[in-house]
Amino acid sequence: MRKAPSDAERKLWYELRDRRLDGLKFRRQFPIGNYIADFASEACKLIVEVDGKQHDDDDAVAYDEERTKALEALGWRVIRFYAGDVVRNVKDVCSCILAAVKPSP
Repeated sequence: MRKAPSDAERKLWYELRDRRLDGLKFRRQFPIGNYIADFASEACKLIVEVDGKQHDDDDAVAYDEERTKALEALGWRVIRFYAGDVVRNVKDVCSCILAAVKPSP
């Protein structure tokens, strides 16, 4: 577990903490099974991951896919965002998170 969040994680955490995003409770660096989720909402069973460039190589992609399958097997939904997208437009990222937890009309 990392103690220092990246700029993207810090920016997204500002939007998610204290139920700022539509009253949803998120936790940061939340342990689930053998993994640590960047952000997780227990009520929604939603994990939000912020991926930096280290997630681009083939080994990292394979690990992330395996990790996602394991977390889904535990009943969680995993959504991922690139760190650059979070930094450039955190509001759009938040809209995508809301869309993931809110039913379509």
